Amino acid sequence: SSGNCKSVAPVAEELETFTIFVDCGTPQIFEDVVTDPTYLFRTGPTATLDAVGSARYLTDMGYDLNRVAGINQNYAWGQDSWRDFTGALTALGTESKFVSEQFPQLGSGQYGAEVSALLTSTPEVVFNSFWGGDLEAFVLQSAPRGLFARSAVLMTCGEALFSSIAKDIPEGAIITARGPYSVFAPENELATWFSAAYEERFGAKPSYPAWKMAQAVLGAKAAYEKAGPEASGAEAAAAMEGLEFDSPAGVVRMANGAGHQAVQGIGLGTYKYVDGEPTVENVKFYEAECVNPPADMTAAAWIEAGFPGAVCE
Repeated sequence: SSGNCKSVAPVAEELETFTIFVDCGTPQIFEDVVTDPTYLFRTGPTATLDAVGSARYLTDMGYDLNRVAGINQNYAWGQDSWRDFTGALTALGTESKFVSEQFPQLGSGQYGAEVSALLTSTPEVVFNSFWGGDLEAFVLQSAPRGLFARSAVLMTCGEALFSSIAKDIPEGAIITARGPYSVFAPENELATWFSAAYEERFGAKPSYPAWKMAQAVLGAKAAYEKAGPEASGAEAAAAMEGLEFDSPAGVVRMANGAGHQAVQGIGLGTYKYVDGEPTVENVKFYEAECVNPPADMTAAAWIEAGFPGAVCE
């Protein structure tokens, strides 16, 4: 999680140990915690991608954004996600009124009070960056109370529910897979290989965390191949800086964070359960250049300035 990574990041540099973060989305890692990295890398995109992509999708697809609410976990991940999402809506000129901001503790599991607050605030859109068991609990507790029927609910980690409670996800919910993964992945040989191999071994399709883990492993492999067969961890780390490598989700560019932070695009869509299989429709994809800050700007500054340099088709 983002909390773990904020603690591990400076230690990895102190120990001079080649370290790859698979996930943990907070943009703070290379913006505040380790600003001059040597050994530390993250092969997946930050939460800024989710937040900016979500704001653009809602705007582009014509959702009513007059009244917007959020429920996000009360630590770096949830706080940064909500900050970037609300900032992106403001930068896009939506003039949204943020009518409820809920920050329950990570792992609390019971969200009756928060769901009541969301329902009472009558938002047109609810933004949710929950993950894991918290997200499952939120869906199972809020859907029967009519939250998804009354509001458009966007879940940035929603695709991860496919392997657990697919039949319980309300149709029409807006989801992402935190990047170009799973149902949003491109068609390429690595994607075909990975999906088939995973399903053969585990009897289920890989959800987005599995895609991100495969991406991290292939990133490390590419760094060691570039550094040479006898490379040390330090030499592999030097080789990985600014690297581009192939993954099941397409080409990954280590473009931000002084060449230590990956940038990718993101897909969003609305949930549909078809013949016992979870899928998405109304899909829209945003390339990396549209939803990630440039290398010389922090996420917050980039959003506040109105996304300078963004290239969106």
